[in-house]
Amino acid sequence: MAANRSQGSYYTLLLVSATVFCAGIAYLEGGSGKLMLVIGAAGLLASLFGMLKIKPLEGKTALKPGPGAMKLAGAGVCALGWLITLVGMHITPSTSGRIVLALVGIGVSLFGMLVILPAAFNKNAVWKS
Repeated sequence: MAANRSQGSYYTLLLVSATVFCAGIAYLEGGSGKLMLVIGAAGLLASLFGMLKIKPLEGKTALKPGPGAMKLAGAGVCALGWLITLVGMHITPSTSGRIVLALVGIGVSLFGMLVILPAAFNKNAVWKS
């Protein structure tokens, strides 16, 4: 993720702040929870603005633009698998039916993630030029 020291510092701040923020949400009813929530939110904002500040220093990306329709199709297939799993919980009351639909949904999502999306991103890969 981090290619240089400032990116690593802001990424570390992001991870720590997100953890503190989530702990603040979990213990919101207490005074320390509210304090953690505020500190976590401030850290998240600081990491966001820090990353935006160093963004122009990164330069051009090595990835060439690829086929947008194929990327959208891969993302759509992944979402369809999630929807099959989600709707399957409401279609059938039997446990075995729910397991089968969940496995079908997981399979559809994996097909989108492991077949369609890599094909879309590798179509115009840098090493193919």
